[in-house]
Formats: sequence, C-alpha cells, structure tokens
Amino acid sequence: MASDADAVVCDVQTTMKYVVRGEKATFYAGDRAKSYWPVDERPVTIHDMRPIAGALAFDRNGFVLADAPTDVTVFTDKAELARYCRQTEGLVQRLTGADRVVSFGPMVRTNAGGAHGHNQPAHGAHVDYGARTVADFTRDLLPAEEAERRLAGRHMLINAWRPIVMVESAPLAVCDASTVRREDLFDSEVVGGLGDFGRRSLWGFNLAYRPEHRWYWAPHMQPWEALAFKLFDSDPDAVQFTAHSAFEDPNTPPDAAPRQSIEVRTIAYL
Repeated sequence: MASDADAVVCDVQTTMKYVVRGEKATFYAGDRAKSYWPVDERPVTIHDMRPIAGALAFDRNGFVLADAPTDVTVFTDKAELARYCRQTEGLVQRLTGADRVVSFGPMVRTNAGGAHGHNQPAHGAHVDYGARTVADFTRDLLPAEEAERRLAGRHMLINAWRPIVMVESAPLAVCDASTVRREDLFDSEVVGGLGDFGRRSLWGFNLAYRPEHRWYWAPHMQPWEALAFKLFDSDPDAVQFTAHSAFEDPNTPPDAAPRQSIEVRTIAYL
C-alpha cells in the first residue's frame, strides 16, 4: 500500500489576475466586455491542498475540502437543482454547526465553447460578496422579524463549489484567508449577476496583490468532493474573505475536457 510519503504533490506555477491596488471594479457578468476590471497579473505558486486537507478549517484557512457525495446529476432540472441546494445547505450546516442555513445563486459553469458569459469560469481574484449583499439576501429569503434577528447574530457567507465531472481544465484556486488583509480588498460591483440581467447590483471585493498570499487547489477534483470557502463573517476578528479564481494550469493537456461545475452560495446563521 502506498504511504503518504509516496503521494505526488501537484504545486503549479501560473499567473494570477489581481486587481490594480486602489481600483474599484464593475463586472458585467452577462456581458464581460463591458466590465471595468484593471488587471495586475502576477506569477504565483498554487499549492496542492490535498496533503493538508485534514488540517484545513474555516477559522484557520477560510476553506475546507469535504467528501460530500450527491445523488443529483441533472443540474438543469429545476426540481433536482432545488434538491441539490437543500443538500448543500445540509452540508454547510454540518461543517459549521449553524442553527440555520439558507442558499441562493446556484450557478453551473463551463469553459466549453459557446458558454454564455454568466456561466463561464471567473478568471480574476475576487471575493463574491460582503456584508451589504449578505444582508440583502437575508431580508429576501427570511421573514422580516427573523431576518433582523439573524443579522443581529453571527452569520457567515459560504460558497460550496463542486465539479460535475472530474476537473481537467480551468480549475479553481482559493487564497488562504489568513494571508489576506482587509487593505488588500477593493470594492467590486457585479451588475446583472447570478444569471439575471435585471438583478440589483451585488457588492463584493477584488483582491490586490500581496506577496504573502498563499494559494491552493485540489488537483483533479471529483464530483463527490466539495470545496467550501468562507467569503464573509459578521465577526470582524474571524478569518474570512477567501479570495478565489479559475486559473490556467500549464500542465493541462490540449485534449482536456471542459470544466463543468456547480456552485451554491449559502448563509449560515450560528
């Protein structure tokens, strides 16, 4: 039997698209050519998280890699997608011990030719949403009295990302949130996000470069795995702001299958 010492560690060297420090970006999810996102490209090492997966924690790194099989396979079916969202809420509840979890914004993404802008992987270091948008969705999804009560207590925004097929191209990288400083984050307005051209603006952050950032990925992620990462925590002292981005793996073979993934945003109320 192979030992842990025999495992191949797949660190990769690539280029990460950061935002120019000090710049606010406006991202048109459905029409990316209209976006204003001044890019600062930097060489980075993206480390293999698998050797340390058992030690990862939301409160230490901002993300975890979970074995989380699902029996949902058809994500274009509304009923099945809704069932998957309920499963994802249950996963986040188990991972956080939250009293209640709600979800929103499920998105299927692919880099296959002809994919609509909404559904293409996002290349650029970002944190989806912050306090403003978390509060907006809380008030959308919960009765008024409960929403205010939940917002008065600790709550976290967690994205759960899963491959639909094994990832062979455009993999996802996450930046260890303990290496991200608040002053590295600059406002991002997302116009027409989550597949809805008419949706009100969503507010988050883009990440500016700092040499101390430490990036991770899970090579060849499988459909029974989920990468859950914390984007916001109402506790200002907690590790949060897990920046993430699709990236180009220089070892991707030319005949690699398109990336197919599903992501669901959740709000966990503790």
